[in-house]
Amino acid sequence: MDQRKGRRLVLFPLPLQGHISPMLQLANILHSQGFTITIIHTSFNSPNPSSHPHLTFHFIQENLSASEASTDDLVAFVSLLNTKCLVPFRDCLAKLLADVEEEPIACLISDAMLPFTQAVADSLKLPRIVLRTGGASSFVVFAAFPLLKERGYFPIQDSKGQEPVVELPPLKIKDLPVINTRDPETLYEIVNGMVDGAKVSSGIIWNTFEDLEESALATLRQQFSIPIFPIGPFHICIPASPSSLLTQDQSCIAWLDKQAPKSVIYVSFGSIAAVSEAEFLEIAWGLANCKLPFLWVVRPGLTRGSDCLEPLPSGFMEMVDGRGHLVKWAPQQEVLAHPAVGAFWTHNGWNSTLESICEGIPMICMPCFTDQKVNARYVSDVWKVGLQLENGLKREEIEKTIRRVMVEKQGEEIRSRIFRLKEKANHSWKQGRSSFESINSLVTHILSLETFTFHTQ
Repeated sequence: MDQRKGRRLVLFPLPLQGHISPMLQLANILHSQGFTITIIHTSFNSPNPSSHPHLTFHFIQENLSASEASTDDLVAFVSLLNTKCLVPFRDCLAKLLADVEEEPIACLISDAMLPFTQAVADSLKLPRIVLRTGGASSFVVFAAFPLLKERGYFPIQDSKGQEPVVELPPLKIKDLPVINTRDPETLYEIVNGMVDGAKVSSGIIWNTFEDLEESALATLRQQFSIPIFPIGPFHICIPASPSSLLTQDQSCIAWLDKQAPKSVIYVSFGSIAAVSEAEFLEIAWGLANCKLPFLWVVRPGLTRGSDCLEPLPSGFMEMVDGRGHLVKWAPQQEVLAHPAVGAFWTHNGWNSTLESICEGIPMICMPCFTDQKVNARYVSDVWKVGLQLENGLKREEIEKTIRRVMVEKQGEEIRSRIFRLKEKANHSWKQGRSSFESINSLVTHILSLETFTFHTQ
């Protein structure tokens, strides 16, 4: 769309890969709708502005020490960001508002996990819209945290993991979206801040679509009195611009080109998840024993306390004899779109789950923390487009699950269901369909927000 709206939007992502990518995708969507886009970003995990020449970047110094700039304890890290970013973010936003040479700012769009930005926006009399980078189904669970805590589900007891959460079918207690942290109370504070901050915002944008999460979206519309805009999947709407913080190894595409259609298991657990050395070995033996080709992303930090390939069994690569290809990081959307890929063994981060659905690739689910657990349960039990490794990482279980998805009749049924979901995902952005209509509603909503002109004293 060439017609410009004469309005600027300021976007502020949480500086983690799974949050930066959808925020930049949203930036591209909104730019295509005629808005001028400014990104405020931390110096930590900062993207390369030259990859996004149509966007303007302003970097703030959040002044994290070397020990603080660690995602080993994600809860502590996110809590710290919400404290340390407050002053530099407010100063940067106030300066942008004061710039009379630029187009007026219509609103701030910030990550739901940065709820401090609501108070900053309120103090500057600027509307704030929230981007929730996870799914709507997991957000329903986050919104229920006070109730779940009151009813004794937290802290989670491992002995009760298989019991149902009767208030939130089909979840089991082990599926509740928590994460190991030194301070569980801080986790509840972050979740409550995310939900409460969203409730008082001017609207929520979701990277999802009605046909996938109709029930959860209906629940949220009942619980929240603000507009809700499911405009996903973002990545199918507009050509991607590079947003990976890690260097992608393109050699895997040439390797995939030599493999038979639907023959390869693609294995990637995202940018943060880590496994123990014992679990890593079980994954390796499970892949070796299944006798099928595999592309495995083994990024630095995947195995706790070890660098990239050290924990591999002696002679492993010789044993798999060209059947396996290992990279430190892969161009995931390109991999999932490749005709050789037959299944995706994933941690079920929301971006990965959506990308798999959009390419019609059945999933093997190994969720590690937070919303990944809810996503995996929906993949296996609601949408029925994958199988979950329910009983820990044992090589026999891994081999059996891979074969069920890749070569047995159950896999054919899963493939048929996910193909139908793929068609719905790709239709959602067509004229007259849900995401197309929702983006039009979002544009209208943004333009209806009162434009604020900052007056210096």
